[in-house]
Amino acid sequence: MVEIIYMKADYEPWWEFEGWEEHILERISFNEENEAQEYLNKKLEEFRGNFPFEKAKGDKYWAFWSVKEQCFCDSCDEDLQIYHGIIWNKLR
Repeated sequence: MVEIIYMKADYEPWWEFEGWEEHILERISFNEENEAQEYLNKKLEEFRGNFPFEKAKGDKYWAFWSVKEQCFCDSCDEDLQIYHGIIWNKLR
């Protein structure tokens, strides 16, 4: 079984900081890996069309962003980049 997770946060998805699951916007499970791969490819293509910047870590994490999408951090007293993260999560 495979999950494709879409999260939106002020950090890249591979950090998986405590509470990262609170930033999940979509979580879809697939019984067949090939179906999950097809969905992932479509999602990555969609995000590549919507965001000018992309960074991947291994074959499990992708982060997309635009410099126009930021949020202000009161405790940091600065603007933070917003990332749209995709996670390939293979379940046992």
